[in-house]
Amino acid sequence: MQARHYPSTVYLSAPEMIRLVRRKGLSDCIAGVAHRIEREFLRWNEFDKSARLASHSDVGVIELMPIADAELFAFKYVNGHPSNHRYGLPTVMAFGVLADVRTGAPRFLSELTLTTAIRTAAMSAVAARKLARPGSRSMALIGNGAQGEFQALAFRDLVGIRELRLFDTDPAASAKLAANLDGQGFQIRLCGSTAEAVRGADIVTTATADKTNATILTPEMIEPGMHINAVGGDCPGKTELHRGVLERASVFVEFEPQSRIEGEIQQMPSDFAVTEFWQVLAGHRPGRVDAAEVTVFDSVGFALEDFAALAFMRETAEALGLGEILDLMPETADPKNLFGVLRVRSGSEDTREVTMAALHSVPM
Repeated sequence: MQARHYPSTVYLSAPEMIRLVRRKGLSDCIAGVAHRIEREFLRWNEFDKSARLASHSDVGVIELMPIADAELFAFKYVNGHPSNHRYGLPTVMAFGVLADVRTGAPRFLSELTLTTAIRTAAMSAVAARKLARPGSRSMALIGNGAQGEFQALAFRDLVGIRELRLFDTDPAASAKLAANLDGQGFQIRLCGSTAEAVRGADIVTTATADKTNATILTPEMIEPGMHINAVGGDCPGKTELHRGVLERASVFVEFEPQSRIEGEIQQMPSDFAVTEFWQVLAGHRPGRVDAAEVTVFDSVGFALEDFAALAFMRETAEALGLGEILDLMPETADPKNLFGVLRVRSGSEDTREVTMAALHSVPM
């Protein structure tokens, strides 16, 4: 009889992920995920892709984001609840899985809250390297919450940004971001309005959290040659750009069927022209064509980016000896006899535990 070896699942908890990022280095993690994103986007047609499945409420959204190639299936569970700070919780929380396509066995289970911040920043920088003007050095950051530091460091390391102009409706958020980035090689200016922050900036990143159709950027704020990295609009009914900004720009998206529902382009007609970014990476379509062009990366977050991030973190965890083994599946000598794993010898401790559990479950 052929021996059966139940596949193990490696679990990377939040504390272990923090340990991984500290040991590897945040900049190296961002760069590594960015490299992996480019690699996977160049395999675009090898993936089974779909828009994420979302459950919306008045206070937020909970989503599942699946994707697979011929070998690995990945999904991410993620939420977006802008008022979570009232409960001491992050706006975004996430975890994810990599599984074997051949068997369906889950092989890697990981936190993705920290990882999502890293991969979102990495994706922004990958896009900006193709869409922003060469030599861009200044960036306005509008919305200075949990994503801000990661965006700043990704643009410093991968794009060359050295000057930051910060604005948030909550001044404490800008102060927090400035303090966290002190000594990181930036010239930082705290601004009193969006208009002040974006004036003269090479790149504008919007990363606001409110679940509303907002107009953070309006046409009169946009200058020739700007690149706009629109991160915060990521679900139906949530935008950051006035439609006039889109009308004067070349717009790039991740996965068009998803972006039409969730992105800035949800406010535009169905025939509004956009370019999927993978086509730029593959050389099928141009990115920026001249120095005066206004470009918009309408970023909503796509499952292929999480696939890339999970693969990078799995390989890094293995190299650093991090993670623990989980028994997610019951092991049985006969996979057709699942019931058999519940059978125990009479009088054993397991039997007593089962009996007591059964007694406690009987209504009194």
